Formats: sequence, C-alpha cells, structure tokens
Amino acid sequence: MRLSRAARGILGGMTVLVLAGIYLPLFVVFVNSFSTSTSLSWPPPGFTLEWWAKAFRSEGALDALVTSVQIASVSTLIALVLGTLISLALQRYSFFGREAVSLLVILPIALPGIITGIALNNAFRTILGVQLSIYTVIVAHATFCIVTVFNNVIARLRRLGTSIEDASADLGAGLWTTFRLITFPQLRSALFAGGLLAFALSFDEIIVTTFTAGAGVKTLPLWILDNLFRPNQAPVVNVIAVVLVIVSIVPIYIAQRIAGAEKIVR
Repeated sequence: MRLSRAARGILGGMTVLVLAGIYLPLFVVFVNSFSTSTSLSWPPPGFTLEWWAKAFRSEGALDALVTSVQIASVSTLIALVLGTLISLALQRYSFFGREAVSLLVILPIALPGIITGIALNNAFRTILGVQLSIYTVIVAHATFCIVTVFNNVIARLRRLGTSIEDASADLGAGLWTTFRLITFPQLRSALFAGGLLAFALSFDEIIVTTFTAGAGVKTLPLWILDNLFRPNQAPVVNVIAVVLVIVSIVPIYIAQRIAGAEKIVR
C-alpha cells in the first residue's frame, strides 16, 4: 500500500517527535555528566571529566555496581536453567493444564512491577518468614527473567520441530545424548540472546528490588534513587545513570544482532 506524500510527512513527523521524547532526556543526562555545574544548569557552562573520576572513586557506587552484577548474573543463570526446562516441557510434551502453565509463566512480565513487588514481599516476610536479603532479590528477579529466556527458547523450538530429534532417537540415542548433541547446539544462540536480555532486565530493575531488598542490599538503581536529590551528588548520579544506560543497551543490541543474523542465515 502506497501512502500519499502528506501521510508520509505526518507519519515521519510523529516518528521524530516520539523518538525525540524518548532519547532527548537521555542525551541531556549524558551531557550533564560532563557539566561543570553542580546544580546541572542548562545549557552547561562548561565541560569536565571531574564527575566521571569521582564516580569511579565512589565506594558506594562501586559496591552497588558489584551487587547489581552479582544479582543479575545469578538471576540470569537461574532463568536460563528453568526457562529452558519449562520451554522443553511445554513445547515437546502434551499434558493437562499446559496452556494454564504457559500463561502463569508469562504472567510475571505482564503484571505491574509494584504488584509483583508487593506480592513477593508478602510471600517472603509473611508466608515464608524469610528475612529480605540479596537472595530474595535474586529470586524476585529470576521470576521475570525466566519469561525472557522462555520466550526465546520456545520460539526456537517451534521453528526447529522434532524431526532431527526423532531421527536421533531412532538411531538409538538416549534423551540426554539427543539433548547434548542435537537440541542444545541448536538452542545456544537463543539461550545467549535470552540470557543477555534477562541480564539487562535484572540489572536496571528498581521497583521489584525496592520491595524485596534487605536493609543492607543496595543495587545501582537503588543507589541512584537514594542520591538523586542530594545536590552534591547530582553530577555523579548522572555519570552512574549513563553507565547504567550503556550496560543495559549493549546486551539488548547484541541480542538483536544475533536474532537478525539468524534470520538472514535462515
């Protein structure tokens, strides 16, 4: 369907406005991280690398960065294992309640974060009697990271079908041998992409973390929130925010490139 010149102009203008609304604030944060103004006045009166040096010397920020990496790494590992197993069970086997299980697996990513956070907080403290700690944050993050891995793996399984696995079984290979030599090699890129997306999702999550983190747990997003309104920390917060954006974007970009390369190959 061909659009008129006026329609193309309107759609183009709307696209520019939407993208500007999304990315101009990020550009402002990036510029402010180099500003010489401690009050972040605009336009910046000058530029300096002082805040970047202070950010990388800040023990609180560095500790929060390490904590975020630890939580995201373990949550991603859990999500990779459980997400893959759930995908194989739902795609390769038929059983009563399969559709209900599929819905329950996907539901955590669809629910508002504050609802998930409150529910998990009540579950940990009231029902299970567990003290909030870094482990409760890991479990909480894994609940929605599983969805990312699940979606990637089950989509790959649907495209692959079962013919090669059936041939492997006919030739005498056991279930584990077939998975190790046939299924897993075909899932590796999907697992890698799903793992990258899960890591990015966990690394910058703040709402669920707020409700499930113990008193001594401080992730990078929580550190930013605590220091956001402190005048002497505002420029450093902008630096940390830029780092957070970069760490979040890179895995998503790599995952997208992997998906695009596979489409070209196929």
